[in-house]
Amino acid sequence: MAVGTRPLVPSRLSPGGVVHGSTRTPTTPLRGYVALAKLRVIELLLVTTVPTMVLAEQGWPSTALVLVTLLGGTLAAGGANAINMVIDRDIDALMKRTQGRPLVTGLITPRAAMVFAITLEVLAFGVLWWGANLLSAVLTLSATLFYVFVYSIWLKRRTRQNIVIGGAAGAVPVLVGWSAVQNSVSWSAVTLFVVMFLWTPPHFWALAIRHVDEYRAAGVPMLPVVVPIEQAVRQMVIYTAALVVSSLILIPVAGVGAIYAGTAVVAGSVFMWGTIDLGRHPTAQRSMRLFGFSITYVTLLFGALTTDVLVRHGF
Repeated sequence: MAVGTRPLVPSRLSPGGVVHGSTRTPTTPLRGYVALAKLRVIELLLVTTVPTMVLAEQGWPSTALVLVTLLGGTLAAGGANAINMVIDRDIDALMKRTQGRPLVTGLITPRAAMVFAITLEVLAFGVLWWGANLLSAVLTLSATLFYVFVYSIWLKRRTRQNIVIGGAAGAVPVLVGWSAVQNSVSWSAVTLFVVMFLWTPPHFWALAIRHVDEYRAAGVPMLPVVVPIEQAVRQMVIYTAALVVSSLILIPVAGVGAIYAGTAVVAGSVFMWGTIDLGRHPTAQRSMRLFGFSITYVTLLFGALTTDVLVRHGF
């Protein structure tokens, strides 16, 4: 199938005609809407947004502000994910790991999904404006619009750089967390944005290597689909090296201490070694191992950032 085409697929797949790739296929409307929103995104929000807020406050910020920021971010991310599933329902039907999504199975209609998504986005903007400030609300809405129009509609099916450029949307939560506390964006926040921006390509390309045949069948030009795996991994090495450097730049920019610095060096070295090892032995097993560690890396890095600030400045 040519890149950029959107084949029409039935809104419902014939009973017994498809074995869904996921064992978590929702079977009730409530579970379908939860699946649309991908509520597990709260985990990444917790990992990146809260530590950024701690750094901005130089201590623990208002718990109410933390909860409001997380709620607004979760609602916005849920809405963006739902819109993305509406846009991608044709290619989701072609990929084993996404065939159980509620728009593919027909559990939820595209119209209902869009109403749900827009409602979440309106609520997110209102919650952040009311509970934090207008800047955090505008940044969140901007990330959603960028994700939907730039990544999902424009880039995803057209260029191998889709996840590189589109990944900027996933880095915005650190700006939202910082602005919720400071009502501004500083160089520390920008540095954390760069960290998350550079983390995204090796993270998703590791997953794409594992599912390269599915992406190819769906006509999505992820980098491992359009170039040899070895060449894709070389790009991953470059981004990982830049990621490690940017994580170390935060030390002088934000004035963080030894706990963060030590973690950034050790975790970054392990991430770098894992990426190089994938280049030497490009197997699906190693790519998923690296994908899993990329999540661990972010957790360790931002966890160390929180610990460092709280140890030096207290609650």
